[in-house]
Amino acid sequence: MKRAIPAVVSAATALALVLAGCSGEDEPVDPNAPVTITLAGWSLSSTPEFKTLADGFKASHPNVTVELKEYDTANYDTQMTADLAAGTAPDVYVQKNLKNFYTYSSGGQLLDVSDAAADLGSVSALASYQVDGKMYAIPYRQDSWVLYYNKELFAKAKVPPPDGTWTWDDYVAAAKQLSTGLKAAGSNASGAYQHIFQSTVQGLALAQTPGADLLSGNFDYLKPYYQRSLDLQAAGAQPSFGTANTNKLTYQAQFGKQQSAMMVMGTWYIATLLNQRRSGDADTFEWGIAPAPQFDTSTTGTSATPVTFGDPTGLGINPRIDKSKVAAAKAFVGYAASEDAAKALAGIGITPARVTEAVSATLFGLDGVPQDDVSKFAYATHMIKPENPVSKHTAGLQNILNETHSAILSDSKGLDEAINEAQTRAKNEVLNQ
Repeated sequence: MKRAIPAVVSAATALALVLAGCSGEDEPVDPNAPVTITLAGWSLSSTPEFKTLADGFKASHPNVTVELKEYDTANYDTQMTADLAAGTAPDVYVQKNLKNFYTYSSGGQLLDVSDAAADLGSVSALASYQVDGKMYAIPYRQDSWVLYYNKELFAKAKVPPPDGTWTWDDYVAAAKQLSTGLKAAGSNASGAYQHIFQSTVQGLALAQTPGADLLSGNFDYLKPYYQRSLDLQAAGAQPSFGTANTNKLTYQAQFGKQQSAMMVMGTWYIATLLNQRRSGDADTFEWGIAPAPQFDTSTTGTSATPVTFGDPTGLGINPRIDKSKVAAAKAFVGYAASEDAAKALAGIGITPARVTEAVSATLFGLDGVPQDDVSKFAYATHMIKPENPVSKHTAGLQNILNETHSAILSDSKGLDEAINEAQTRAKNEVLNQ
């Protein structure tokens, strides 16, 4: 960050000179004049990352105020697209994942931030936002999907906890054993919980299956992952997709209120769980994380590198931003990827895009974060593959596959029928257009 600030300040000074020349003034605009920029966020009361970034930036840039604008989590991209079209979007907005990045960048909805990224070095996922040699967003978070488990429920069910060597077959067996053991112990908790997100099945299948390629339009790689989910539903080892939808189950309550013994979810949930334990919205119990179950044993164990998935989360600048605010906005998105910001994010349980030993130590120094070796290994060691490869076809294909996800897990269509239909639609509606 110390090396990045001069570049941004230099850009701000140059911009001030340009603005002064355009306005006919003899003196450049003061780069230290008070500036207010707006930043998009969601679930502000329970998601502290946005305020953390705003406050951290304010500490080093006292002349800049970052105001937060809240969006609905589930409909973020829909609402943002509408605001961008109407000219009411905030100055800086979040690229929640890579699904719609191509749409935003190719549609001229993101400012070139190459200068702000120039001195950031090898920040994880920086290349994901590069198009034709230019950067259109900067990552500040890089989550990965891991297995959360309740150590106390495992002990109650007398099932050995995950040790970092699990394949999906091990996971399925444990889920069934947990359900049986917990019932015998008088608990109503299920062995596992799979949330309704398509990511819970499709993200892992795409990342872990050799040769899998979303953009090929061949989705056969999804079949064994869905078959396992259907098997667990039928066995009663996890709530069904229909139950989760009808009863509006949340993954936070299922795990945090000890309704399920284990759950695959992104590392962002660490911050949420810590906050909910403090507020009483989650119970206090011993928990841990382990690598997501693997495709086969070639990527299991502490001597191997587990394969998982997770899109980066980045910040981009609205090209309609007032020119007098551009330098401040670029300084802010650059700060968000700095080590100072990374430590601040880790300090609230968020996994930043820049992870160093110091950053990991900060996160594991938090009260309530598990201290066992498997948890530390799962957090720090993995190969992360993107859920959404950047392409003009990605959003269309993912929309089709989201419908496929619901059709399969709700049993409204057979597995083979649903996959075949998705492949036909992908070819006719997306890939050949």
